Amino acid sequence: MPGLRTLALTVAVRGGARWETEAQSGWSHLLEHLVFKGAGDMGARDIVERIEAEGGSINAATGYERTSYEVRALDGSLPLAMQVVSDLVFRPRLDPAEIEREKDVVAQEIAEAFDTPDDHVFEMAQTRAFTGQPLGRPILGSVESLKPVDRASIEAWRARLYSPDRMVVAVSGSVDEDELLALSERWFGDAVAMPADAAQPATFVGGDAKLARRIEQANVVFQMPSLSATDPRLSSLRLFTEILGGGMASRLFQSAREDRGLAYAVDAYQEAYEETGIVGIYAGAAADRSVELAELCATEVVGLAEQGPTAAELSRAKAVLKGGLWMSDESPASRAGRIAAQTLIYGQLVSSEASAGRIDAATIDDLREVGQALIAPGVAATAVLGPKAANGAGAAFTRTLSRGA
Repeated sequence: MPGLRTLALTVAVRGGARWETEAQSGWSHLLEHLVFKGAGDMGARDIVERIEAEGGSINAATGYERTSYEVRALDGSLPLAMQVVSDLVFRPRLDPAEIEREKDVVAQEIAEAFDTPDDHVFEMAQTRAFTGQPLGRPILGSVESLKPVDRASIEAWRARLYSPDRMVVAVSGSVDEDELLALSERWFGDAVAMPADAAQPATFVGGDAKLARRIEQANVVFQMPSLSATDPRLSSLRLFTEILGGGMASRLFQSAREDRGLAYAVDAYQEAYEETGIVGIYAGAAADRSVELAELCATEVVGLAEQGPTAAELSRAKAVLKGGLWMSDESPASRAGRIAAQTLIYGQLVSSEASAGRIDAATIDDLREVGQALIAPGVAATAVLGPKAANGAGAAFTRTLSRGA
């Protein structure tokens, strides 16, 4: 990106919680923590001090299908960034004492997620959506599943998870291509591939989860089975989701909050996995009005699916999605993360112009088609966390949705 004084490095691997057995639940996330406790000739403090001494920052994230390490730095810092991340993924110390200490840290993270209603309710819905499958287990795992982890087991998992044949090195910003290729060969070129088992196929199951708590507000999540990351209709689905609940002009915000005052926060979101996906709705509402809210949310889904959007809604949603696309193009970190993900998902890069073209090409009929596919199964994964008065919200959403199926 000409004219920039900074760069962004992303090292991403096609691997994460989806590849874990039930007994290994949370190991990928624990490993991501552990590598920062020491790698190569660096201790925990050395890792961050070396990056920050160059004006940079470093972070990592573990998901169901990808694990990534990210460095933002000033120009000229690529050699250091590549060396540090290479040490993290290939040469972590994995000290036994640090492993036990970090288990306690992750246990606190698990407890924090449980204590945060608008976090835990998503875990509840995910578990209902993919019951008994890796996609239905929390990425953090559990205290019980982390208990048996020792140096030998986590090192074996590291070798499988961070296998170079499933890894992408992506850099954007102030970067020289020849330097990048030479550094990639130096720091990643001699890594040994470890064959991994295929991820277990995912099947949307659905169901209703309820957890009563003495809190002021009910937190509700409604999820429906949807398209995979490689489905050619995905642009149409993103537009559908944007119109449904993507912003303040969306149908859900206008009907649930502005017109009827049922919720302070309400929005729709979309997640695409390798062979399946979900469209979900989150809302926080008064417990005694949660059933009414659930029925309204399902009614809006069915109405949009059956009638399609107005021309004005479609035009506005296209502008929003393209605006986000072009804005992310101006961020080195967004670019590096996006091209890494595209390489892992599609095996090639997809230009922003091509993505914008797909958005522009979507029609009202296309959105109606993906919407009808969304409601056709008549199933949902619902979660309600809060006062008992809200317990019926999940069943109300599914019942109303089924009438439109």
